Amino acid sequence: MKNRGCFTALVTPFQANGAIDWEGLKKNVQYQISEGIKGLVPTGTTGESPTLSPLEHSNVISQVAGMAGDEIFVLAGTGSNCTEEMLQYGESAQTAGSNGLLMVDCYYNGPSSIELRDEYYTPAAEKFPHLEICPYVIPGRTGCALLPEDLKVLAEKYPHVSAVKEATGDLERMKETRRIMPEGFKIFSGDDDKTFTMMSDPDIRADGVISVMANVVPGALQRMCSSIFNGELKEAEEIKEALDPIFGLVNVKCGQNKFRNPVPVKTIMRGLGMPAGKCRRPLGRIVPEGVETVRSALEKVWQQNPWILKPVEEFYGVDIEERLKNPELW
Repeated sequence: MKNRGCFTALVTPFQANGAIDWEGLKKNVQYQISEGIKGLVPTGTTGESPTLSPLEHSNVISQVAGMAGDEIFVLAGTGSNCTEEMLQYGESAQTAGSNGLLMVDCYYNGPSSIELRDEYYTPAAEKFPHLEICPYVIPGRTGCALLPEDLKVLAEKYPHVSAVKEATGDLERMKETRRIMPEGFKIFSGDDDKTFTMMSDPDIRADGVISVMANVVPGALQRMCSSIFNGELKEAEEIKEALDPIFGLVNVKCGQNKFRNPVPVKTIMRGLGMPAGKCRRPLGRIVPEGVETVRSALEKVWQQNPWILKPVEEFYGVDIEERLKNPELW
């Protein structure tokens, strides 16, 4: 991948009737571009890809790629728990103009690392030699994990397997990945709150983040990444600390219930007046207690570091102060 920094895992906005909000998607992509984002990731988990039809999947990628131009890398989510379905999604993404494929490890059926390597990633690498391929390792959702040693085999045989999205939370694993991978291989954080650590650790040297909260605050996240690249760690850490309340909202826990991405980020976007809509079922809404957790965290950011949310206010023409105060909007 030619780009590094902050890539946004885009939400898919929906209308009240459940159809995709195409104008809202266009507006959100324009916002991302205006804030200097380095990459766009449509049709991933945050984009609710399991609930999109094949035609919707293709059309979302096509619209995003058409707006991104040459400067912004488009990494389309094409992962599946079925290799044949993944290859179909890959063909569609290639036709739609994607630069690369983000492929999550196969969920539910739980293949071994060797099976992931040989029966899932290898077919994609051979079928799409002109697309960058980025495995996505998140065992908390998939119940399996491609091991660094098998990732190394893939990257050495297929140089376009050129990056990994790391969402294991295992820093020692990440250090091992950096140690054994070929020069130029990229590691992206898959957890917003671990990005600073992963990028600033000299044994990991992550190249950026594929971020959920960049849907709302892309400029601040890209600024944090740029500061790290420039060796300005004090400034980067200050930005990270300012963003911490928002990072804590990727998932929201209320008692025994955990409301997972993208439910919280869509709650934020709706509340602030950004195109988002509801999630498609079976995902729903956060309970009132969780909504208050979201609002109070955003109020803290607005009071202490308003510059972080100011771009939302200016681009979408909303009054952040009024929207945070109005419970009916939440």
